[in-house]
Amino acid sequence: AGPLAGLRVVELGVWVAGPAAGGILADWGADVVKIEPPGGDPARGFGRMLGVAPVDRHHHSPPFEMDNRGKRSVVLDLGTEDGRERARELLVDADVFVTNIRPGALRRIGMDFESLATLNPRLVYGLITGYGTDGPDADRPAYDVAAFWARAGLAHLLTRPGDTPPFQRGGMGDHSVGMTLAGAVCAALVARSRSGAGQLVSTSLYRQGAYTVSFDLTTFLITGQAIAIGQRETMGNPCMNNYAAADGARFWLVGLQGDRHWPALCSAVGRQEWLADERYATARARAANAAELIAELDEIFAAKTLAEWNDVFAGYPDLFWSPINTMEDVLSDEQFHACGGVVYAPAADGASVPMVATPADFSATPCEVRSCAPELGEHTADVLAESAQRAHRLA
Repeated sequence: AGPLAGLRVVELGVWVAGPAAGGILADWGADVVKIEPPGGDPARGFGRMLGVAPVDRHHHSPPFEMDNRGKRSVVLDLGTEDGRERARELLVDADVFVTNIRPGALRRIGMDFESLATLNPRLVYGLITGYGTDGPDADRPAYDVAAFWARAGLAHLLTRPGDTPPFQRGGMGDHSVGMTLAGAVCAALVARSRSGAGQLVSTSLYRQGAYTVSFDLTTFLITGQAIAIGQRETMGNPCMNNYAAADGARFWLVGLQGDRHWPALCSAVGRQEWLADERYATARARAANAAELIAELDEIFAAKTLAEWNDVFAGYPDLFWSPINTMEDVLSDEQFHACGGVVYAPAADGASVPMVATPADFSATPCEVRSCAPELGEHTADVLAESAQRAHRLA
């Protein structure tokens, strides 16, 4: 049933970040009740926005399915007192509340941390913001493209000199920050087991982005020096670079340790004489002559297909490398499936829907995806009836 079996989570999340955190907790076994407005989480429209043709009336938004599988959906209009009261009833004995609604809006509907901590002192309150809970932009709206990708520096650091910034893929920052919040919520639950008290646990897309590029930021903080943005043709370590095979397929060499990886690369490409060549014999020499060495490697690698290089590289355990996969390549990769990369969510019609797995496994408390994402309001009657029964027992 998963390590979080028996844990009750209420999620008030929209789009990706909050629902991603709730989705991870659901994958790990928690009973996650998703509160949605009458019009539904806007992420239900992702499929249409992305031009994805619907499989059927139930599975028309794969990104929404990914982040909301295993949950129960309750429709409440939090713009009304009745809706807010129903939400408070769900939270009075919940273990966790997860949200990525802006703090100002949460205060206006009485679902800020202070209000809910008074209602339920044991509640672990998980909050994702764009820019944090303090400072001039604390209540500023943001998507991950803004706070994580652009403002935290990722887009700049991934832009080749003279080029325009690349576009982020959907949900990259949201899924990262969702995993961070899920881990932080679990840490707060451990603390609660000792103290009996809940607490506010918060993170932000901005902080998540900064942590993602913390090699660069910490280096600058300590030394005042920026790590150079590399260009493929002049990479200071040509053994840490990408190359093209004869069939156009690209791959990445990962020769980080020169003394270990350089001899293996020389043998693999049939250039053992480079070990004694003063242009390339040391890491410093390879950096000084990088453009020349990369051009030579380009010519060598263009002589064989990627499949042929795969066979060659297999004979050199100290040569680290990886193909640059397309989505089709990933899904046809035996290792991706062997390491648990895909899960199958049970659908209402008895079929199953393949999705990407949450990236964590538990040996003693294994978990399974229990269901696909719920229809809007599918569980409203059941969940509210359960809430009323619990309230009756508490009374």
